[in-house]
Amino acid sequence: MRYHFCPKCGGALSIEKTQDKNKPQCTQCSFTFYQNPAVGVAAIVIKDQKLLLGKRQGSYAGQWCIPCGYVEWDEDVYDAVIREFYEETGLTISISKVYTVLSNFHNPAQHTVGIWFMAEVMDGEEKAGDDLEEVGYFTFEDMPELAFPTDRIVIEKLKSEELIQ
Repeated sequence: MRYHFCPKCGGALSIEKTQDKNKPQCTQCSFTFYQNPAVGVAAIVIKDQKLLLGKRQGSYAGQWCIPCGYVEWDEDVYDAVIREFYEETGLTISISKVYTVLSNFHNPAQHTVGIWFMAEVMDGEEKAGDDLEEVGYFTFEDMPELAFPTDRIVIEKLKSEELIQ
């Protein structure tokens, strides 16, 4: 269980009644705490058949990823990816389509569902910000060490579809 106390009354959460680790129930008020995944978004930007990646700082420091972040409460996923990409790269993007959706299991403390969008740069000055210390474009052969296994899946798909070289 990720959490041990009820967000409503502070009582202890237990899986004794539900027998389901994803649905602990409060021993005091009987509130069922559904442990659902968080939603992450990432923008795929390709220039000259090279993929834009960011070198992370903080968690997964020194490793690279497709610029990404979490959807905030009450935020549309399209707005979230545009916001996150701008915060991390200084670039304003336009979204063309959802490229793929995958479950992320790399962090045992936080299951996420990721949505990767195809995007085009519209404006801005490329500079690392927020969770990134560096940004750059890479070919498939020059790919640096990646932070997230699902990014590798996405990158291999981009390569197989000849979207990156």
